[in-house]
Amino acid sequence: MITESARITPDVVMRPATLEDAEGLARACLHSRAHLEPWEPIRPEEYFTPRGQAARLRSRLEEARAGRAAPWVLDREGEIVGSLTLSAITLGPLRSGTLGYWIDVDHVGRGLATAAVTRACESADTELGLHRVEANTLLDNVPSQRVLAKCGFEEFGVAPEYLHIHGAWRDHRLFQRILNDRTP
Repeated sequence: MITESARITPDVVMRPATLEDAEGLARACLHSRAHLEPWEPIRPEEYFTPRGQAARLRSRLEEARAGRAAPWVLDREGEIVGSLTLSAITLGPLRSGTLGYWIDVDHVGRGLATAAVTRACESADTELGLHRVEANTLLDNVPSQRVLAKCGFEEFGVAPEYLHIHGAWRDHRLFQRILNDRTP
């Protein structure tokens, strides 16, 4: 489980998510709902409430305690402005995890995603001992693809009908970043 926080921009700290973040996450998700809608599954109304975010956080934190996830929030002076989760963490000979992230609509285009993804990869390497991190985007999510490229990810394929996003099964570009060549 990752316990370290890091300042990733002069005014934003990336820190491990806690159950106390439910209200701030609900506020940020609701505020960015229209912006994020094309890139996400259709969400029930409960998702945009503190209660819905608390349920989601409890599940993520349980996965973190089991060593299968690392959830973070981006905190700008007490306001949640984004979130990242390294999930599906697998050790053994694979030593890999899958990264997902989003940035609040008022904070996109400022380098925040690039800084956060860079930091998440550093944590995956140094704190979790992973060999690689995977991330996937919709075919037309060019801004997220640019973030991944800046962070050293390389495309390694396309997965047809990979995830059910915005009401349909959507094809995704698959990216990975090899973090190190250490023996597991």
